[in-house]
Amino acid sequence: MAILDHTTKSVGVLGPTAWDENSLRREVRQFVADEAAAGRISLMPDSWVQGYDADFSSKLGDRGWLGMTWPAEYGGHERSALDRFVVIEELLAAGAPVSAHWIADRQTGPLLLRFGTEDQRRRFLPQIAAGRLFVSAGLSEPDTGSDLASVRTKATPVSGGWRVTGRKIWTTNAHRNHWILTLLRTSSDGPKHAGLSQMFIPLDAPGVDVRPIETMDGESHFAEVTFEEVFVPQADVVGDVGGGWQQVTSELSYERSGPERYLSSFPLLAAMLAEPELTDTAAAEVGVLAARLWALRCLSVRVQRLLDERIDVTTQAALVKDCGNRLEKDVVGLCHRVICEAAQPPSPMLAGHLRRALLAAPTFSLRGGTVEILRGIVAKGLA
Repeated sequence: MAILDHTTKSVGVLGPTAWDENSLRREVRQFVADEAAAGRISLMPDSWVQGYDADFSSKLGDRGWLGMTWPAEYGGHERSALDRFVVIEELLAAGAPVSAHWIADRQTGPLLLRFGTEDQRRRFLPQIAAGRLFVSAGLSEPDTGSDLASVRTKATPVSGGWRVTGRKIWTTNAHRNHWILTLLRTSSDGPKHAGLSQMFIPLDAPGVDVRPIETMDGESHFAEVTFEEVFVPQADVVGDVGGGWQQVTSELSYERSGPERYLSSFPLLAAMLAEPELTDTAAAEVGVLAARLWALRCLSVRVQRLLDERIDVTTQAALVKDCGNRLEKDVVGLCHRVICEAAQPPSPMLAGHLRRALLAAPTFSLRGGTVEILRGIVAKGLA
């Protein structure tokens, strides 16, 4: 039962760290605890999607916990990737509301550092690092599923820039954020992968219509975005015209490999372990989940290091997401069984966490790429 005691006392890590970051870990943990105790934030499972709190994001920016690895000249803090990993791990494990800045910090910033112009870096990165500029990822479209190469939202060249017409769907927080980094078709000639480009579009621009999508939990974390002859200046094209496929696949490696892929349901697990003693059978199942969680964590840390070295980790990132999705669902399933079989009703907090997790669980294996797509990527990578 030692693993259970350790898990409830140290929500961020299920074992010794491979590097000494205990001081930073304690600082983040205390900050989150103070914010929650003062009633300034709510803690919940799946907080990187469901927990939108712009004020909390700005507080993280003020503490230097956004844009942590970026150059100081762009508002970053030149910390190590492992420092950033510790901060993210603690925030997710506690269920802190990080959704507002999540995509901008996780993938937009690194993309701009690699492919953006100097003007774009100076316009966007300092505000993202400050937690005051939030970006959505405009990828999925109606009728295209997980096949991003088949997107049809079109950008047509005009004087000074482009005109964009089409639709994006399941766009996280588009009804709340400031900009959408959009994958668009700029050419229909040649292979479908070759005619794609990325452009920044302000979500309050003329011709942009954003409609929230209510999911079965009664919340609206996603939106449908329609573009009707929206003008995009040339200065807001990211990277090379026609280079969108290479750019977006590098972006997806950040999206698929982080600790959010196996810690979304961790606050539920921690809350369950704080309840009365588990049966021996349930305790054994928790032990198996803990071992799987630790293995995934080690793989995720390795992928972050490779990303820092700009090594292609498409296969490894897909593996983290696929294995993480299964772990997340197994955590929710175990907690549901334990609570249903318990002699006493669960605490209100545990019951609330379970409700959120049960309603979110079907999305774990959809967002960021379906199981079928991910396993195809892994199979091709290992062939």
